[in-house]
Amino acid sequence: MADRAQLNQVFDELRSQLKKYAPRLGEGANEAEQYILTPPDSPALRKMGFFASLQLRKNYVSFHLAPVYVDPTLLEGISPALKKRMQGKSCFNFAQIDPALFAEIDHLAARSLERFTTEATSGATP
Repeated sequence: MADRAQLNQVFDELRSQLKKYAPRLGEGANEAEQYILTPPDSPALRKMGFFASLQLRKNYVSFHLAPVYVDPTLLEGISPALKKRMQGKSCFNFAQIDPALFAEIDHLAARSLERFTTEATSGATP
């Protein structure tokens, strides 16, 4: 079981990854135990209410990525290790920093943003 200091480090690392997308998306919350990025101008994601969300829980940090719920094809090709971190359709739980998995989830977030930014500008829906 991870201790609180370790979980805070996981949360801070994931938040720093997501913050680079904030200029394109906007922040819905930036608190000690929650960080939310608002969705791009996408009808599909607007229903979700967020693009990405981090929540510091008792034993893990949950990373929710709404685009993969709306368009599961974004998950094609993810590693078995990242798949193992999934809870439900769009949530990944972490209890420790894992540079390889964090790089992969960052790439997934970037692809998701590109996918839904393209949708917003073209008018297409998934």
